[in-house]
Amino acid sequence: MLAMALAALDATIVSTAVPQIVGDLGGFSVFSWLFSGYLLAVTVSLPVYGKLSDTFGRKPVLIAGSIVFLVGSALCASAWNMGALIAFRIVQGLGGGALQGTVQTLAADLYPLEQRPKIQAKLSTVWALSAVAGPAIGGLIASYADWRWIFLINLPVGAVAFWLIVRHLHEPERAAAPRPTIDWAGALAVFACGGVLLTALVQGGVAWPWLSAPSLTLFGTGAALVAVVVLIERRAKEPIIPGWVWRRRTIAAVNLALGALGLLMVAPTVFLPTYAQSVLQLAPVAAGFVLSVMTLSWPVSAALSQHVYRRIGFRNTAVVGIAAAGLILLAFPLLPYPGSAWQPALIMLLLGAALGLFQLPLIVGVQSTVGWAERGTATASVLFCRQIGQTLGAALFGAVANGVLAARLGGAGSLDSVARSLDDPGSVADPERLRRAVDAAVDAVYVGAGCAAGLALLALLFVAPRRFPVLQEKQLEPQREQLSPTQQAD
Repeated sequence: MLAMALAALDATIVSTAVPQIVGDLGGFSVFSWLFSGYLLAVTVSLPVYGKLSDTFGRKPVLIAGSIVFLVGSALCASAWNMGALIAFRIVQGLGGGALQGTVQTLAADLYPLEQRPKIQAKLSTVWALSAVAGPAIGGLIASYADWRWIFLINLPVGAVAFWLIVRHLHEPERAAAPRPTIDWAGALAVFACGGVLLTALVQGGVAWPWLSAPSLTLFGTGAALVAVVVLIERRAKEPIIPGWVWRRRTIAAVNLALGALGLLMVAPTVFLPTYAQSVLQLAPVAAGFVLSVMTLSWPVSAALSQHVYRRIGFRNTAVVGIAAAGLILLAFPLLPYPGSAWQPALIMLLLGAALGLFQLPLIVGVQSTVGWAERGTATASVLFCRQIGQTLGAALFGAVANGVLAARLGGAGSLDSVARSLDDPGSVADPERLRRAVDAAVDAVYVGAGCAAGLALLALLFVAPRRFPVLQEKQLEPQREQLSPTQQAD
């Protein structure tokens, strides 16, 4: 949980310190890469670390990832300009990818099937607390200390996590095997392909228009690199992204469903705070609370989901969860204008409960259908698809929101203009018109999110098998009994 907290906090803690960072280092025109660079590095490294953990074990990968993350944190604290800070954030992201994927895999390695929901719920709690506490901690540090402490604070936390991993994480010794073959060409191709396509999605419509030469060049290059990845992986002896990830119906369906989850999550996490501040006229702290209530119900629902999927199965439990989530998302546009804060807060509370019932059974179900030697790859593929969905959702729904704002405001509206109005309300000539435009834009985004939930539902109904082919515990953990009693206790 400590290792996971490092990666989770760094996804949110920097946001509120951006003014201080830009004021010190400059580079306002490229500061968004502080987030995009970290996201890109985490996303493209997930499949690589998943395969490496299946090849060499979880502990070496987790130790290496922790070291890379902490080195990146120390370098970020010493950055001398914005370019250096962005480069060091990418180094951090390369370590964060190892932490996210490997910790999720270990949750299935260390605990039997009946205990995994409780453990996964605890890991969900880490993300929930980080989503709420990260911006607050970042703001406090930026206000009362130097912004560099945002990165330095990782070092003592990371050191404790590192010591606990080295001291207490024991993996069973496996039988001697031939020297593993590492698909370095495939890893490089995955990095290049993911980096190019994600850059196109992140920067398209922001740094340049969608149909401009940079966007078309990046998408064309990305398409060519996809073909290169497929060619390399089909010929590799031990591919980074093996074909069975998509040939097995269970894993393919979960990948598609959680990709849709990443897509729909953009609506509450990105657009709801803007809605709360501009439409409901809430202060930033109160707007954050409207979103944070979702993080209260999600872990509770996830922990209780085992009582449901033990009765009706993994797939049916997830179907119930995503169907409820779709209806809740589509209910958002029905809220009265301007309404009260408790109304979207109630929507978010219900949405968290529905998504907890949806996500956790799918992750636990997939991990229970593969053995140790495939679990890291399977887990990484699920997380990779969710990250890709988030990136695609940010681009897609950003375009939808900008289109609605432009139509409502006579072509002069955009998300950037809304952000500026929140910083300087007096600059808005017609605030009521802007409020109604933002309300319409966010309503459209939530309708889109409801459609994404529908895509996840279709993937589960028509691709996933009715019953997940769960392996017996002795097949999943054939070497658990090789641990000494002391190691089992640890």
